[in-house]
Amino acid sequence: MKRFVLPLLALAAIGATDAPGPHLNQIGFRPDTAKRAILAHDGMQPLPWRLLNESGATVAEGRTTPFGPDAASGDTVHQIDFGRFAAPGRYRLQVDGRTSPVFTVDAGVYAPLARAALNFFYQQRAGVPIEARFAGGPQWARAAGHTKEVVTCFKGADLAGTVWPGCPYKLDVTGGWYDAGDQGKYVVNGGIALWMLQNLYEVDAASPPFPDGAAALPEAGNRINDLLDETAWEMRFLLAMQVPDGQTLALPVGRQAGRVKQLTPVDSGGMAHHKIADRNWTALPTAPADDHEERLLYPPSTAATLNLAATAAQCARIWRGIDDAFARRCLVAAGKAYRAARRNPDIYAAQDFNGSGGYGDGELSDELYWATAELYAATGVPELAEALHAMPLHAAPLTAEPSWGSTAALGTITLATATGVAPAERAAARAKLVALADRFLAEEARSGYHIPFADTAYHWGSNSGILGRGMILALAARFTGQARYRDAAVDTMDYVLGRNPLDQSYVSGFGWKPMKNPHHRFWAHQMDARMPGPPPGVLSGGANSTVFPEPASAPMKGHCVGQRCWIDDARAYAHNEVAINWNAPLVWLASDLTRPPAPAR
Repeated sequence: MKRFVLPLLALAAIGATDAPGPHLNQIGFRPDTAKRAILAHDGMQPLPWRLLNESGATVAEGRTTPFGPDAASGDTVHQIDFGRFAAPGRYRLQVDGRTSPVFTVDAGVYAPLARAALNFFYQQRAGVPIEARFAGGPQWARAAGHTKEVVTCFKGADLAGTVWPGCPYKLDVTGGWYDAGDQGKYVVNGGIALWMLQNLYEVDAASPPFPDGAAALPEAGNRINDLLDETAWEMRFLLAMQVPDGQTLALPVGRQAGRVKQLTPVDSGGMAHHKIADRNWTALPTAPADDHEERLLYPPSTAATLNLAATAAQCARIWRGIDDAFARRCLVAAGKAYRAARRNPDIYAAQDFNGSGGYGDGELSDELYWATAELYAATGVPELAEALHAMPLHAAPLTAEPSWGSTAALGTITLATATGVAPAERAAARAKLVALADRFLAEEARSGYHIPFADTAYHWGSNSGILGRGMILALAARFTGQARYRDAAVDTMDYVLGRNPLDQSYVSGFGWKPMKNPHHRFWAHQMDARMPGPPPGVLSGGANSTVFPEPASAPMKGHCVGQRCWIDDARAYAHNEVAINWNAPLVWLASDLTRPPAPAR
């Protein structure tokens, strides 16, 4: 192990302040879950620590557990476990002559975070003004952007020179959520974000979080759960992105080496357009109402179509008995999209456009499995069960947490949790999820900062991946009743809320060192003093040790390791952008942790 110390410590200091700790969750802990802290310290002898109350009296004490060199952070670390202490209150942790700021032990510690993280989606709404009374203050109010968004398809030559003929129709795609720091709206990324919030409702349908009036939304008082009010805003947008029946469009069929070169007329009715976005990139900052770029629909893709099928089927299950007409609309759209995807299984998202992200995905078997599982759970149709069982992913073990490009786990979660799924099917799906959770749990022993992710390569949006693992672990805790899974889910929240080598809370407005300068076109105070910073509850993408594509992050390339490759800079879009698919697992997990541990079910 000693061979790691010198090169890692040499790299660790670049791009980050010296922050030896103790590093811990800066908002605090529930009384009934794990409580851990990390100290960066070169010695290998255990060190005494003390937990101090507000009067400075010692209420708990112990000794650190030396871990040694940690490859992901470049630190030599000691681990501190004070999980047995459960008395509510405000405390500080003292170790090695250093004392942490105050943190809380309280059963309600995650409730403000869950509410703020959900409010992010209201503030990302397109097509309506964002009002101060719902946004948290006048600084975050803004005029409506992209109202009456009735648009047609991209027509002309793309960046590769391929000429697209356009389409003979317009769609009204007003509404939905802006994707991230830009103001594009994407079906693929919207799909996984929407699914996570709908799933949060579905897994607790007997007593779902955010009852009417609990969140800050203009729909309050309509007798509909606030979580469903927010998801309906995006669901209606995804439904609007569906190609009308009977339309033939020229699309790229099959895998084409390099850039799209050949377009083939196909029956596209029922497919979903991949995105609606600006023709050209807008400047940073640009408030939505000040975006005057031409807005266009971009070609349908099989991936987007399957995202629509999956989320609309999920919508049909959830809204049945609440708004039956909306549930039927979702189910009809899901069926059309599913049939269109089976008819056109290999229309990959074209990438050569300016002004928006590509969200290209070269493997679509996971989206097909996911959509089939959702429709089976919504309808119980035997033919869908047969199709599902014939897919290799149905029998194969899960290998990864959910992400927009890897959706197999979403289908398995639905099979494990949705009502109407056959008991044997549910049991098999739960076993797969627990096996995946066990794999994540095993990684904690190899992580100096004690998180269920032991890799040293941190990719774009790493915080979302870590929280996605937290979701899997939290579900395993529900299925088994075993505290070790929930404690590991808490570890993922601890990491994004400050238990990391930068002593950084990656969530704006929470902790003693919160993220302040996201890559965002409206929350852009760093770029323009007239613009606001981020509201509370916004998650940064986090450490990224794989790409450094712009001048703000470029100096870190080759000079940082894993968890230290991050900068709080609005220009650093590969490190500090925000996105709906990153905030969605934050909402899910923070909401889950507002509840006491559940018995096995």
